Amino acid sequence: MNATSEPVSHPSVVNLEALEAVAQWLKHHGTLRVRKTDPRRALVERYPQGLITEAELDALLGVCYR
Repeated sequence: MNATSEPVSHPSVVNLEALEAVAQWLKHHGTLRVRKTDPRRALVERYPQGLITEAELDALLGVCYR
């Protein structure tokens, strides 16, 4: 039982002012753009030089990014 006398908003009720504020922000700033990374470069930078040969790297990338 709800002991308070204040009405409780339903979770699906949207605050129109907040929605308009978000819409304006997106209009001015655009949507988030995800930077695409080069998988080869990411692996080369992550592991010590000489740990993975070029042939192994090519094979690994071939399996992961078919």
